[in-house]
Amino acid sequence: MLIGSVVREAFDLAASAIRDASRNATGAPSALHVDRVSAGYRGNRHVLDDISFTVEPGERVAVIGPNGAGKSTLFKAIVGVMHISSGSITIYGEDTHSSHTNVGYVPQQSAIDWTFPASVFDVVMMGRSRHIGWFRWPSKDDRAIVRDILEHLSLGQLADRQISELSGGQRRRVFIARAMAQDTRLMVLDEPFTGVDQTAEQEIIDSLDILTNHGITLLLSTHHMENAALHFDKILILRQNLLAYGPPDDTLTTANLRDAFGSALPVMTHGDDLLMFSVDYGDGEAGRGSN
Repeated sequence: MLIGSVVREAFDLAASAIRDASRNATGAPSALHVDRVSAGYRGNRHVLDDISFTVEPGERVAVIGPNGAGKSTLFKAIVGVMHISSGSITIYGEDTHSSHTNVGYVPQQSAIDWTFPASVFDVVMMGRSRHIGWFRWPSKDDRAIVRDILEHLSLGQLADRQISELSGGQRRRVFIARAMAQDTRLMVLDEPFTGVDQTAEQEIIDSLDILTNHGITLLLSTHHMENAALHFDKILILRQNLLAYGPPDDTLTTANLRDAFGSALPVMTHGDDLLMFSVDYGDGEAGRGSN
């Protein structure tokens, strides 16, 4: 079942109404609540130190900070694949051990084996595994859901393509589609903009807009300050400790950014504007200036 443009627009409008209702709901549990969490690895036990913050349903939160700040560690703790030494994490009121159906995870590109012989359709279908169950074949409905998601993210024409043949931006969108196939309520994306060109970057942002219109809460790490400032409700600045959390205008200040990045991120003011000259740590080359 393919979603035509008229039906898709109506579907997005309805999803947007649901999203707005969820944001305004009273008494509903937070999408994500991180309470005094500390975590680390052997030999470096304080990658995260006493982190606390709350994300409400439907919000889009960008996590920024230098390499080694603990962004990936935080995300792994949220999705339940890393042990925390203290504190607690709940997702829509459930702890990380019982909330797996509520959270989808899109890891960094370097963490994925792109040589695995699977088509785009197969990868997205993997997101349905929780619904299908062990040793069962996907049903007609499962296949229809996957086809709809692929069409919705403009990936339908790539359904039979091997993932090794995809561009960087296409790969990110396929894994966003896989997470969407889980019927997730919170999506965690680790550096989706790293190593992609401007066209792919915009395609990823468009995909995030679709997720938001379907009421999915987003938590995303990035070094792209411009995207964080323009496309997210809140910014979380991390460097082992939580340095700042709130709307972009309140968090992206000269003091906060210098606390996080030191001299690695030149920051200047021009009138009322804050000018940031960001670095794309994914490929080691300087990125565009942003303001």
